[in-house]
Amino acid sequence: MTEAQTSNELQTATLAGGCFWCLEAVYTELAGVASVKSGYAGGHTVNPTYEAVCSGRTGHAEAVRITFDPAVLSFENLLEVFFVIHDPTTLNRQGQDVGTQYRSAIFYESPAQKAAAESAVAELTDQKAFDRPIVTEIVPLEAFYPAEALHDDYYLRNSSQPYCRMVVWPKIAKFRKHFQELRKPGSPVASA
Repeated sequence: MTEAQTSNELQTATLAGGCFWCLEAVYTELAGVASVKSGYAGGHTVNPTYEAVCSGRTGHAEAVRITFDPAVLSFENLLEVFFVIHDPTTLNRQGQDVGTQYRSAIFYESPAQKAAAESAVAELTDQKAFDRPIVTEIVPLEAFYPAEALHDDYYLRNSSQPYCRMVVWPKIAKFRKHFQELRKPGSPVASA
């Protein structure tokens, strides 16, 4: 068994791009994704809580751990979506969410993931895809701590909540506009 693989040949990827509710809602819709778990990565506190991470003192970012089938969906596909649905040029913020817990990060789990992440950033930079430099961290995953169960399927359970309508839904809509061909058949259709 290699790094970032499980016994079923599924692989995992850990990404941070602002609020984990947004990332979970989008990646859950991708064909080839077996599961998405919200959690915390990149910090120094063991077993942090949501409240502790929100304080900004743990060093952790809100992140998602995506389990996917590389025969259906590549790590590069995950990165394509990642760089469309969030702003990788804002340091420690996404929209009105401000703090190190909202930073943009790719927590690589193998040398191949590191190389793919570096290549994606270099390509986007060469293409001048953004008006400002990309500030996404590319760092090894040291630990991933699952978030509390109340964060699971947050958007699907709370789609009418104001934050979900104003912040999460626009990211889902952007994903659907750009990546319709990558959606799972029968994906939930909840909207704002």
